[in-house]
Amino acid sequence: MDNAALVNLDIEDGKRVIDALEESGKAPNVALWAKLPDYEDWRLVIASDLLDQSSAFSGYSDINAAMEKARIPIHRQPTVFLRPMDNPFIQALRRTFASASDTYGMRLGGQTFGDKYLEDAFVYRIR
Repeated sequence: MDNAALVNLDIEDGKRVIDALEESGKAPNVALWAKLPDYEDWRLVIASDLLDQSSAFSGYSDINAAMEKARIPIHRQPTVFLRPMDNPFIQALRRTFASASDTYGMRLGGQTFGDKYLEDAFVYRIR
């Protein structure tokens, strides 16, 4: 099976989503593009203690509202993989990179963090 490449356009689209979340007061603590073995394509992983996660869909509603308000066209909206802050994957990333002052642009891969094997990743932030 061929792996899809993450290209600059994807990185720009992810940045627009993160900016939209910041503008809506829902800035993510963790944001990265991830290639996970569970999926054939890349996912924009988002975790934020500011997103409503009282139900399986409420956080996604917040993200969709932020993208709509920022006028991000549907064809430029990435596939988001929302994780709660207490998820083992998110916790392991945060523990590992807690002392890093700047994680933007880091490439990760070939490692397990918590309960997820990360084939490849482009990091926007891990706080």
